[in-house]
Amino acid sequence: MLPNATIRDILRMYRNGEVSEDEAAGALEGLRIEVLDGMARIDAGRSVRCGMPEVVLAEGKEPEAFAGIMLAQVKAAGRCVGTRVSPEHLDALRARLPLEVRMEHREAARAVILSTGNNPAPRRGTVAILTAGTSDIPVAEEARLIAEEMGCEVRTAYDVGVAGIHRLFSALKDLIPADVFVVAAGREGTLPAIVAGLVDRPVIGVPVSTGYGYMGGGEAALASMLQSCSVLAVVNIDAGFTAGAFAAQVAHGGSRE
Repeated sequence: MLPNATIRDILRMYRNGEVSEDEAAGALEGLRIEVLDGMARIDAGRSVRCGMPEVVLAEGKEPEAFAGIMLAQVKAAGRCVGTRVSPEHLDALRARLPLEVRMEHREAARAVILSTGNNPAPRRGTVAILTAGTSDIPVAEEARLIAEEMGCEVRTAYDVGVAGIHRLFSALKDLIPADVFVVAAGREGTLPAIVAGLVDRPVIGVPVSTGYGYMGGGEAALASMLQSCSVLAVVNIDAGFTAGAFAAQVAHGGSRE
């Protein structure tokens, strides 16, 4: 997208031959906003503008409202992801789903994908995703879904935490070619710092809201990752979407392909 350009600027630059037809079309596509029932603003140009899919958070939305937003988005962009979906959200979608729209429920990720048939375009980059325990898998699977939607190859190794640290070393052998590592851990959140001390690629720590008692709910894991003496970036508690999207951007290497 052309930085900070208004539609009038884009049209003027195209008329004057300063930008190509493809550049002008891409810039205009990235600015599209559609208002739904005076409530939601559908960002139909997000994938063009930001390189990531439009994702609708189901949590906190009434099922009918969620279904309406998802269907408007898939109509505008051809593909849409919903996260943190409940059975009620899924039922509302199924009841209104047009014949031409395909619905895929990713149960492990607590997510749903609507599409009109187009799959994500593959791009360069491999993302490795690890979890300390099996309770961390839903957050990891959310990260996986987003990275795949952004065109990355994703490799995983789950349940390799410090309670049996020997499990990690054999798992890492298959993941070493990755461009970036996402490591999800709850409780004391140690695993990302250990991985960051073993690999020569960026590591993104994801604290997970497992654990109980003092500083439970992911707080101890977040504090531990922020205090890591290994070099890593840290996202918010349970922020699988953020970790997956950021990892994909890193894996792409900043390319404009």
